[in-house]
Amino acid sequence: MLTITQALYDKIVAHAREDHPDEACGVVAGPVGSGRPERFIPMVNAARSPTFYEFDSQDLLKLYREMDDNDEEPVVIYHSHTATEAHPSRTDIDLASEPGAHYVLVSTADTDGLGEFQFRSFRIVEGEVTEEEVKIVEAY
Repeated sequence: MLTITQALYDKIVAHAREDHPDEACGVVAGPVGSGRPERFIPMVNAARSPTFYEFDSQDLLKLYREMDDNDEEPVVIYHSHTATEAHPSRTDIDLASEPGAHYVLVSTADTDGLGEFQFRSFRIVEGEVTEEEVKIVEAY
C-alpha cells in the first residue's frame, strides 16, 4: 500500500494538469528504508510528448546524487497519461528499474466516466505489475 499525504497527492495531480497535454513526470524521495514519500521533485519531460515521458539524463544524475547525499531513495516515481487510463504501458513496465518504488500514474483523461483524472499506484518488479491501494493521510 502507498501511504501519501494529501499535500503530496495534490502536488502530483497539479503537476499532471499543468504539463497536460504532455506527460508530466517526477519523483517523491524519502529517507532510505522508510517507504515514506516526503520530498516532491517535479522533473522535466525531456521527450515533451503527450504519449511518452523521459527524464533528462543530466537531471536524473543530479537527482540521484542529491538523494544519495541526503540518505534518500525514490519512494514514488510518477508520470501522467494524457489520453489513456492510469495503468502502466508496456514501455512503462520495460523502463521500471526501481523494484522498491511505488509507480504512480495519473490520467488527465476521463477514461472511466468518473472524472477528469485517476490516481493509481503500482509495484513493478521484473515485469510483473501489481496494483496497490493508495491511502491519503493529512500527515505521517
